[in-house]
Amino acid sequence: MTQHPHLDEAFRSLFETNMGVKAVTPGHNSKPERVLVFSDIIRPDETPSASDLDRRTRLNATARAAAQFAERVYGNAAFVEFPATSASGVEPPYELWLATFGTAAIAALHADGLLQKLLAKCASADEIARAKEIVLVHRGDVAQIIVALANNSTSHTRFRALACAAGCRFASLPHFDPDMFHTSMTVDWSALATRTARLVESVNRAEWIHVTTPNGTDMMICKQGRQAKGDDGLLTAPGSFGNLPAGEAYLAPLEGKSHGVMVIEWGPTRKLDEPLRLTIENGVVVAMEGKDPLRAGLEARFAENAHCRNIAELGIGTNDKANRPDNVLEAEKILGTIHIALGDNTGFGGTVSAPFHEDYVFYQPTLTAIMADGSEQIIIENGISC
Repeated sequence: MTQHPHLDEAFRSLFETNMGVKAVTPGHNSKPERVLVFSDIIRPDETPSASDLDRRTRLNATARAAAQFAERVYGNAAFVEFPATSASGVEPPYELWLATFGTAAIAALHADGLLQKLLAKCASADEIARAKEIVLVHRGDVAQIIVALANNSTSHTRFRALACAAGCRFASLPHFDPDMFHTSMTVDWSALATRTARLVESVNRAEWIHVTTPNGTDMMICKQGRQAKGDDGLLTAPGSFGNLPAGEAYLAPLEGKSHGVMVIEWGPTRKLDEPLRLTIENGVVVAMEGKDPLRAGLEARFAENAHCRNIAELGIGTNDKANRPDNVLEAEKILGTIHIALGDNTGFGGTVSAPFHEDYVFYQPTLTAIMADGSEQIIIENGISC
C-alpha cells in the first residue's frame, strides 16, 4: 500500500475537522463509519492541456491515497474510480451508485424502474420521492462519509441529493488541485464560519441583489422567496454537504426574474482569450458575444438542453486563504469575489434540472442589497466587505 506521509496531516484535518469522522473507541462494539472516496479518470476522447493532465493525474493519485489513509487510520474505507462524466452535473455511473447505496437499495430502485431514470436525470418529482423512500429504507447500507475527488462535480446530481437524504456527509472537491491542501484548506475554519454566517445574514435581508464589476458586468439578481446559505467547510452533521475548499455564501435566484449583462473573463481553469458578453433576460441567457472557444461549448450545451441557460446561482467568496484565479473550485471561494452559475440549481433550493452546472468568477464586485421597501445597503464595494 502506497503511503503519502507529507499529506497525512492534511488528510487527518480533512476527515476529522471537515468531515467529523468518528473514531472507534477500543473495547466498544461500535463499527467504524463507512468512508467512500471516489475519483475519475480521463476518457479516451478527452484532450486535456498538459497542465490539466498533470493536475488530474495528481488528483486521482491523491484520492486513492486519501482512501488508503482513511482505511489505515479509521478502517472501513473504500475507493471507486470511473471514466469522467461529460460535464459537471451529469449523474455518475452505476458503479458509484452501487458502492454508495448498497446492493439492496440499487436492486429496489431497478425493480421499480427508477434507476435508469435517475441516471438519465429525467425522473419526475414523484419518482425522486419514491427513490428517496427506497434509499431511506436501506439507509444503514449507505456510506456515511463521501469525499468526491472527481474532476467533474457531482454536487448538482440526484446521486448526491439522495446520499445526503440518507444522512451521508458529502464533500465535493471538483477540479481540486492537491496543492490546495497547503493553501485554501489551511484556513481558520472557525473564523471562516463566522464570516460566512454574517454575510448570509446580510444577503437574506434583501429581495434583489444588484451586482456590478469593473469589467462591465451589471446584473439584477432576484432573491424573492429564496434563502442564502453558507458553505463553511464544517460538514459534521448528518446530511451535510458542501465544497472543499469551502468559503462562500450562495443562493439559487428565483427563476425567470434576473436580468442584465455578464462579462465572463475566467473559465473554470483559465483566463479567456477574449471576454464573453452574455445578455440575460427573464432569468436565462438570450444572447452571447465574443470569440473565445468557451462560447462554442456553451452554445452546444444550450442547444442540447435549454435549461442550461438558467441563471442558477449567485455565490460570494469568504475564504481569505484562497487565491488561485485559474481553478474555479478555489477561485469562487476567494474573499471578495462573486460567482454566477448557469444550469442546474435543484440541489440548493431551485427548480431547474439540467445535466450541467458551471460557475464563472468575477473580481472586484460591488453588491447592493435592495430590500422589500426599496431601501438599499451596499454589502461589498469593489471586492471589500462593508
